[in-house]
Amino acid sequence: MIRILANDGIDANGKAILTAAGFEVVTEKVPQEQLAESLKNFDAVLVRSATKIRKDIIEACPNLKLVGRGGVGMDNIDLEAARQKGIKVINTPASSSISVAELVFAHLFSGSRFLQYTNQLMPLEANTKFAEFKKVASNGIELQGKTMGIYGFGRIGQEVAKIAIGMGMKVLAFDPYVDKVELILNLPMLGSNQRIKLNMNTVSEQSVISQSDFITFHIPFAEGHKSPIDATMMAKMKKGVGLINCSRGGVIDEADLIAALDSGQVAFAGLDVFEKEPPVNMAVLQHNRVSVSPHIGGSTKEAQNRISIELAEKVIEFFKK
Repeated sequence: MIRILANDGIDANGKAILTAAGFEVVTEKVPQEQLAESLKNFDAVLVRSATKIRKDIIEACPNLKLVGRGGVGMDNIDLEAARQKGIKVINTPASSSISVAELVFAHLFSGSRFLQYTNQLMPLEANTKFAEFKKVASNGIELQGKTMGIYGFGRIGQEVAKIAIGMGMKVLAFDPYVDKVELILNLPMLGSNQRIKLNMNTVSEQSVISQSDFITFHIPFAEGHKSPIDATMMAKMKKGVGLINCSRGGVIDEADLIAALDSGQVAFAGLDVFEKEPPVNMAVLQHNRVSVSPHIGGSTKEAQNRISIELAEKVIEFFKK
């Protein structure tokens, strides 16, 4: 029997599909430092973002045939080491895009209307500073008519664009590997088959950086590399820009972000990912113009279900071959 370790968990529907196909699925979490030894007893491992499948683990487990990543990015997997050992690596690029895109706007709404500020401070001092909080939060801005910059225009970036267009925003997207896309906007209120097709061209990096009122980042990032969005890059943005990172921790330099927030160059930030996880930078976590969430971009009930089913189907297809 083929044994699979779902080390970061798997939705019940996906597990049921695998079990019905004759696979043994183990969901008990194995600590990272014990993973190399434990995986010697499995044919495949399924992970999300928490578990790291590095070269040392791959080399220690000659029995391993498949690594599955629930989600899009695979920077927690050493793809080259897996290729050299003939290990198949799969992911689920389409399943979590909507969930991540919606979280982008959750942070965007919070920042544009000072919700992170009022949620932090009102429970502590509402009885004495209510008027002060009201005065600050009354400086919020509307999203309609503003320019949404999308830095990285893959599946998630395109879902962000659909929402932004539906809200009446102007959209500028940059991606070095994408020239143009066809966006399909579904309109269920008009019937199940009603949809609009829009052709959209990407623009230069400079255009997105300098012309956007808000910028959301959807690019890969490898731990230990220099953050692409640093003080130099932030200085080129509109004063008062809002920044959202629901992609990878480290894309935005956290120290430079705090400095830009304090100077007013950046009006607010929404972060779902951090340079270190669990996050340790209290200046980021406690800043009243930073909205934070615990790396949950693709972790809705609907996305988890879609991810598990897509993973299960790909695992079954691989082992049947």
